[in-house]
Amino acid sequence: MRLRSTSMPKLTGFLPGLLLALALVAGCSSAHYRRSADNEAYKIIQNVDHQVFGHTNAFSINTRYSGRDLKTIPPAEIIEDRSATNRRVLNLEQALDLAVTNSRDYQAQKELLYLTALTLTGARYQFGPQFFGSSTPQVSGTAGGDAAGTVNNQLGVNQALASGGKLTVTLANDLLHYFTAGLTSYGTRNTAINTMSVNFTQPLMRGFGFNNPAWEALTQADRDVIYAVRTFSRYQQQFAVDTVTAYFNLLTQKDIVRNNFRNFTNRVETTQYLEARSVDRERSSSVDDARTAELGAKRDYINSLAGFLSALDAFKLRLGLPLSEQLYLEDRDLKELIDTGILSVDIDRNAAFGMCVQGQMEILNAIDKFEDSKRKARIAADQLRADVNFLAGSSLSSDAPYDYTRFNMNNVNYNVGLNVNLPLDRLQERNNYRKALVDFEAQLRSLGLTLDNYKARIDSGLRTAEQNRMNYINGLEQLKVAQRRVENNVMLLEAGRATIRDVREAQDGLIQAQNNLATIYTDYLTARLGLLLDVGIIDTQPRKFWLLDPLTRKLNPGQRSPPPLRMPDNTVLSPETFLEPAS
Repeated sequence: MRLRSTSMPKLTGFLPGLLLALALVAGCSSAHYRRSADNEAYKIIQNVDHQVFGHTNAFSINTRYSGRDLKTIPPAEIIEDRSATNRRVLNLEQALDLAVTNSRDYQAQKELLYLTALTLTGARYQFGPQFFGSSTPQVSGTAGGDAAGTVNNQLGVNQALASGGKLTVTLANDLLHYFTAGLTSYGTRNTAINTMSVNFTQPLMRGFGFNNPAWEALTQADRDVIYAVRTFSRYQQQFAVDTVTAYFNLLTQKDIVRNNFRNFTNRVETTQYLEARSVDRERSSSVDDARTAELGAKRDYINSLAGFLSALDAFKLRLGLPLSEQLYLEDRDLKELIDTGILSVDIDRNAAFGMCVQGQMEILNAIDKFEDSKRKARIAADQLRADVNFLAGSSLSSDAPYDYTRFNMNNVNYNVGLNVNLPLDRLQERNNYRKALVDFEAQLRSLGLTLDNYKARIDSGLRTAEQNRMNYINGLEQLKVAQRRVENNVMLLEAGRATIRDVREAQDGLIQAQNNLATIYTDYLTARLGLLLDVGIIDTQPRKFWLLDPLTRKLNPGQRSPPPLRMPDNTVLSPETFLEPAS
C-alpha cells in the first residue's frame, strides 16, 4: 500500500514548512541552549545591578572547566589538581584576587544569584507568546479492507495576559486520504481542511489583574533577583573583609611565632649563662629555674608555630588553593597597616544607624520582604472570592474536500459567555489566607529583629573599636615598661642584685606585651571594618580599601560624635560615668 500524493497537490506548502521548522528546533545543540540561558540571565543581573547600584559589574559563573566536555574531566584530573605542590608568595591584594577566582563558597554564591535570575526567565516566559506546533501522520484500517492515511498538523500561539486572561490562536490542518490496493481513485473520499480558531478567557473577579497568582509569581521572581543582587553585593563585601582580617590575623600569628622563638633563644642564653656561673657563683636551683623557663618557652614556640600552620591551611581553603601548595605571606602589608596608624571611628550612634537603614542591603531586603508579605495576604484574600470568567471564541474552517486555502467568512462560528463558580468550597483558600496573615506577622517581627540586631551590632562595634583603640595605646606603654624591666633585671642579675626568677618574670612580661600588642592592632582593624560593613558604607573595590577612611567624606559635623566608650587618652573615667544616669 502507498499513499497517493497526486490526490492532494496542495500539501506541499504547509506540511513541509512545519516539518522544516521542527527539524531546525530539534537540531539546536545543548551548547546553544546554554548560551541562550547565560545571555538572558546575565542581562537580567546586569540590568538589576544598574537599577540598584547605578553601575554594572562584569558577572559570569564560568570556571576553567565550563567550556569543556563533561566526559573529558575525569576524577584523576581533580585529584592531581588538588595535589599540586606549587610554591607561592602572596601579598594581600594577590590573596584577594585568588580568593575571588578560586573560592568555592564565592563561586557557590555567584551560582545562587545566577539561578535566581534563571528562575525569572521562566516566570517571564509564562507571559510571552508561546508558540506550539505539532504534526501527527498515521495510517489506520482493517486487514484486507479500506485504509486511511491522516495527517493532523497544528500551529498556534498562547499568550497569558497581565490581567489574568489567556488568548490562544490556532491553525489546524487535517488531511485525510483513503486508499486500498487495486482501487485507482478515491478522490471524492479525500479531504483537506484548515481550521483557524481564536479563544479568549478573562477572569472578572477572583484572579483579576494584579491579583492573578501567575502575575504574582512573576512579580516575586523579579523582586527575588533584586534581593539576590543585594545579598551577593553584601556577601562580596563580607568576603573581602573576612579575607583581609584572616590575612592580618595570620601575619599577627607570624609575629607571635617570631616573638616566641626570640623568647626561647633568650631563655637558652640565660640558662647557658647561669650554667657557666653555677660553678662558683650561682645555685643549681637557679639553673633549674632557668631550664624550666626555657622548656616552657620552647613549648610556647612549638604550639604557636603549629597553630600558625593550621591557620595557614585554613587560609588556603578560603583561597581555594590545594593544601599541598607551599604558601608564604608577605609581611609588608602589616607594616603598612601599622604605619598608617589607628583610624578613629567618630560617628554618632544614631547617625550610624540612620545610614545603616538607608544603605545596608540586608535591611533593605527585610523591608521589601515585609512589603511582599502584605501583597501575598491581599492575593490570598482575593482567592476567597467567586470565579467569574468571561469566555469568547471563534473558529473558521475551509470547505471540504480540497478547498482548504479559501475561507467563507459567512461560516464563522463564535461563542461568548460567562463561567461562574460560586465560592461554596474555599477551605484550602481559607487556610492559605490565614497562613498569609500569620506569615505577615512573622515578617513584621523579622523586620523588627533585623533592625534591632543591626542597631546592637553598631553599638557593639563602636564600643569594640574604641576598646581596642584604648588597649593599643595602653599596650604601647606596657611594651615600653616591659622592655625597661627586662634590661634592668638582666643588669641587676649580672651584678648579683636580682634572682633568675626576677629575670624570668620580666621576660614573661615582655613576651606577653609583644604578643598582646600584635593582636590588638589586628583586633582594631577587624572591629573597624566590621563596623563600616554594618553601617553599609564600606567600599571594597578600591585598592587597599582597608587603609581608607570612608567616614571622612561621608559625615557632616552633626553626624560626628565620640564613641560611647570614649575616654581621654590619659584619663580613666569612673564607672559611675557609664553605669549611672547623669545628674
